[in-house]
Amino acid sequence: MLVFGLVALTAAVSASAIAYWLNRDAVLTRTQDSALDEFRKSLKDDTDPLPSLPTCSELREAAGRMADNTQKYEVLLITRTKDAGSCPAASDKDLFTLDVVPSSLRRAVDQKRPVGKGNTSPYHLYWQRITLDGTPYLVGGAKVNGGGPTGYMLKSLDTERQDLNSLAWSLGIATGLALIGAALLAQAAAATVLRPVRRLGEAAHRLGEGHLDTRLQVSGSDELANLSHTFNRAAERLQKRVAELSAREASSRRFVADMSHELRTPLTAITAVTEVLEEEADSLDPMIAPAVQLVVSETRRLNDLVENLMEVTRFDAGTARLVLDDVDVADQVTACIDARAWLDAVELDAARGIVARLDPRRLDVILANLIGNALKHGGSPVRISVRTEGDELLIKVRDHGPGIPEDVLPHVFDRFYKASASRPRSEGSGLGLSIAMENAHIHGGDISAANSPEGGAVFTLRLPMDASRIASDEAEDERDRDHDRDGSSGGGRDDGGAKGTGTGTGRDEEGRP
Repeated sequence: MLVFGLVALTAAVSASAIAYWLNRDAVLTRTQDSALDEFRKSLKDDTDPLPSLPTCSELREAAGRMADNTQKYEVLLITRTKDAGSCPAASDKDLFTLDVVPSSLRRAVDQKRPVGKGNTSPYHLYWQRITLDGTPYLVGGAKVNGGGPTGYMLKSLDTERQDLNSLAWSLGIATGLALIGAALLAQAAAATVLRPVRRLGEAAHRLGEGHLDTRLQVSGSDELANLSHTFNRAAERLQKRVAELSAREASSRRFVADMSHELRTPLTAITAVTEVLEEEADSLDPMIAPAVQLVVSETRRLNDLVENLMEVTRFDAGTARLVLDDVDVADQVTACIDARAWLDAVELDAARGIVARLDPRRLDVILANLIGNALKHGGSPVRISVRTEGDELLIKVRDHGPGIPEDVLPHVFDRFYKASASRPRSEGSGLGLSIAMENAHIHGGDISAANSPEGGAVFTLRLPMDASRIASDEAEDERDRDHDRDGSSGGGRDDGGAKGTGTGTGRDEEGRP
């Protein structure tokens, strides 16, 4: 619209300027030609009867006769008189004197030119436009050929100036009206073209936000209509594709959840049997004791894997929820360490009185995985520091091991990631750090992994001091997603998550050597 207006303004101003200068030139040329023609004729007719040396009174009478004309100009006559003097005779001596005539014009009028083939007269008529007291005038002058006085005329151009000013105002108003008309036309054209584009942009934005049922109303058969048809077809295909993928994902979640639930019953029985076998390990035949020990360890590993799979399923299904409480962070960390008998291998640097509103069970899961992973793959002592930065809680877990290889760092939080392909059956499941990260995210926090310059790996947990807002936002998002979620998904069965004790060492990511 701006470009359209600028083009229209440029065109209107250019056309108005050209029209103004053409009319100005025509008006001034017509006026001065008429005045000069009449002055030339009057100068000859009224000075011919004069004697060669007229008196001043005769010159004044001649100037008065010449000034009595339709062009309304004043006349000044100059010639030598009988008393051998010079007598400037003006029709209006108060207005028109010799001083008014520019010196360049007087020199041109007095200059005698040689008569020849291209010039038949020694003297010519000259004119010039001047301004006196803000009023434009036309000054003309000529010397009578063959002898006679020199005559000058002074004609006011104020009437022509007023006419030209009126023309300029008219052209200015016309330019303004043309600009307004161009703006209205540009707005109409822009609305015609840009409204569908704007609707297309809004529809694309809504589609990007996940509203896959967004469609455009199509009218007409131009390029924008074809584009709208293409957008609708693409949105329809995308909606179908997403629906298929969502159905497959929901089916996969149900399968994992159902499998995990179905495994819990036989696992419970197997766990009870293994506990009995473990208690009787000292009385077993030495030949079968290693096999019994292997069964016990693998049963525990399988039990932890099932618990982790159920926890992951809850995160994928979006059914994991925060149960907030006021937590003394130092006490929570101490309880986590004490429950897993890690007191001798862990150093705690935490000030008392740091209270945060978090989910204590999920915080325990995060700490158990981070500390257990550090003990298993890093090396004791593991140092834990608790600090606050503004409205954030900062917990660092540092070990004294060899650190994490640079190529492994970007993947330590990936599910089932194994740092070494030669150890696919290592004790860990590769889910612990992933679950820790999910629990941090559900609080609105994050976990980062890095190598300490002093040696060893450092895991930094950042959580908000108050996760109430995050919990309320997630509850609102869940209500918005209810109509899109499959209510029968197995991931919807939240059994309270992984246990708070006995899981720290079992959730090993194998993300470090």
